[in-house]
Amino acid sequence: MPYAQIEGWGMHLPSRIVPNESFVKMGLDTSDEWISSRTGIEERRLAGHNEATSDMAVKAAHRALRSAEAHASDVDLVIVATCTPDHIMPSTASLVQNRLGARRAGALDLNAACSGFVYALAMGAGQIEANRARRVLVVGADELSLHLDWRDRGTCVLFGDGAGAVLLRAAVEPGILKSTMGSDGSGADLLMIPGGGSRYASNGRNGSNNSGGRYLRMNGAQIFRWATQMMSRAAEEVIHDSGLKADQIDLFIPHQANLRIIESTARRLGLSEDRVFSNVGRYGNTSAASIPIALCEAIASGRVDEGDNLVLTSFGAGLSWAALALRWTVPIEGHPSRWTPIRQTFESRMAAVRSAMRRQQRRVRASLDERFRADGG
Repeated sequence: MPYAQIEGWGMHLPSRIVPNESFVKMGLDTSDEWISSRTGIEERRLAGHNEATSDMAVKAAHRALRSAEAHASDVDLVIVATCTPDHIMPSTASLVQNRLGARRAGALDLNAACSGFVYALAMGAGQIEANRARRVLVVGADELSLHLDWRDRGTCVLFGDGAGAVLLRAAVEPGILKSTMGSDGSGADLLMIPGGGSRYASNGRNGSNNSGGRYLRMNGAQIFRWATQMMSRAAEEVIHDSGLKADQIDLFIPHQANLRIIESTARRLGLSEDRVFSNVGRYGNTSAASIPIALCEAIASGRVDEGDNLVLTSFGAGLSWAALALRWTVPIEGHPSRWTPIRQTFESRMAAVRSAMRRQQRRVRASLDERFRADGG
């Protein structure tokens, strides 16, 4: 049976930085001290006016492929974990697949909110372990700033935008060790964006034509209590099932939602501060992008070495949770070939040309079909 290993990683963050003081200037009844003392967040990144989820996902995916020195055409499956897709349909993953030039790959979106990346990583590993894929590109990307009520200090200060990606490969040695996933739908109303779906349609069906339905709603107190328990339980499960002990965990990378939740989870697991990674202060809660961004930064800061045992754990709307234990198997040192960026640029341009040609072919065929129908009539 093949195993799944991470061979490439990459991230993208928007350039716009929004510090806590910006919310004070907006007129919210808050302060830098109020936000940072309760959440640990000092600033976050927000996507630009014309920057969609797929744009961030493509940039993170390019960097993951570059670090692995892999071709997009080598990818068998693209999974994008997101709760803020470009469209209800088609999937954002299809847009990413097309722009990368991953012409052999299937593509799908996965929505488990903030738990989405760990869900997607486990599912991508499962495809490799079942020998149905050799390489799987897993992306976590979200743009929750589109769904924030900027008058609600309880939610708008918490979230940021971004994307992160990893490339999984088939290997003969274990990389992904164990994973667990769960959900408790009885708590779905504690964290949700009500509008946009069939329950509360934007056209007014089912009694809802209120634009407020597009805003994120959260019961912060109940989510906090639940998350502090669930994150540690999920992590304990994968540590036990993978045959490891807490003192064998070299780095713990939890979902970056709230520093107090992260610290509480680490205490429950008996992990010292030097074995826990957090960047929530700089980026806030980037939802499905949270863990891959943290992983990329941990690698860049020298916190990950070949042979290390890592545990990822997350929670989110649903209520959903997931955790995964992995062994890092690739060397960190070294740089991709100088030809890799050039090759990627060429592949991206060829993908754009190929996509444009296919669209033109469809237009020509449609025009010919109409002409034949007219002549036949």
